[in-house]
This record gives sequence, C-alpha cells and structure tokens, in this order.
Amino acid sequence: MIRIGLVGDIGSGKSFIAKKFGYPVFNADQEVANLYKKEKKIFLKLKKVLPKYILSFPISKKEISKAILANEKNLRKIVKIVHIEVRKKMFLFLRKNKLKKIVILDIPLLLENKLNRKKDIIIFVKSKKNQVLKRLRKRKNFNHQLFSKFKKLQLPLDYKYKKSDFAIKNDFTEKSVKKDIRKILKNFINE
Repeated sequence: MIRIGLVGDIGSGKSFIAKKFGYPVFNADQEVANLYKKEKKIFLKLKKVLPKYILSFPISKKEISKAILANEKNLRKIVKIVHIEVRKKMFLFLRKNKLKKIVILDIPLLLENKLNRKKDIIIFVKSKKNQVLKRLRKRKNFNHQLFSKFKKLQLPLDYKYKKSDFAIKNDFTEKSVKKDIRKILKNFINE
C-alpha cells in the first residue's frame, strides 16, 4: 500500500485535493467532528479537564471554540485527548484499506504528530495566501483568533515544503488539480 500524506497551510484545500485522487481518504478533521458528535467518552474526558466550557453532549464547536479562546493551554488539553482517538481511527482506516493500492492521509498535523512513515509520499498543497484567507472567511464559523491559535500548532510552511516529495498548486479548479495528480501518480504507479 502506498500512503500519500497531504500537508500545507490551513485552508489551502488539502481535503479538496484528497478527494480528487480517487482513492480512499482518511480525513482527520471529519474524524474529529465525528468524535465530538458521537463519542460520549471524548465528551466525558473533555468535560473533566474543561468543566467550565464543555457542557453538553454532543459537543458543539462553540464550546470548543470558547475553551480555546479563553486560554492557550486549553487547545493543548483538547489536542492531547482527541489526538489519541484520531490516531486509533487512522489505524482502523489503514487496516480496513490494507489491500488498496493507495490511501490518502488528509491530516492537518501529519508531520507535527509524527503520523507519517519514512516511505510515505508527502505532497505539499500550495495555495495563494489571499485565496486561502478569502476561502477561510467564507466559512460560516471562521474566527481569526482561533485560526492564529491553530497556526501556532503547525510547523512552518517552508519546513513542510522541504519535507515534501511533490507539490500541487491548488487553484481550486478540477482540471489543473487532476492533471497535477496524474503527473505525480506516474512517478510511482503504473496505471
């Protein structure tokens, strides 16, 4: 199985790119949303460490946002609890798809949390900064302070770029993205 990890800036369109590969995708952000909605044990653990903020199940993004904005340390507490579960979900995904030729790992903190292996193929998703900010502002719950706090968790973009095997320029048009994906795939699979 070839594991392809996507890295890049917040809002650079990693999930958009991941879907265009046409292979199974592990989307960490989606897994986190599912944990907040469906996992009572995550709620109980978060409620224990953040009793002033985590009040009801399913956990709302508003509660998480308030906790993060109130204190920088709260984000680390949340990540510590949630990351363990996301890692488990990733291993389940990999086991379930072990016979697939390729899987895509859409994990924002892939390198930061050392979820990549030496032989994984890392692709850096490049987007123009103004396009990224424009897209982020369109999200209904975009908050610049939250964005800044999440950004602090991430490794510098130039480091991620240097660690990558390939780069895709994401202009958010399907045609050019698919062309870049085909070029990259030709390097390691014969289709």
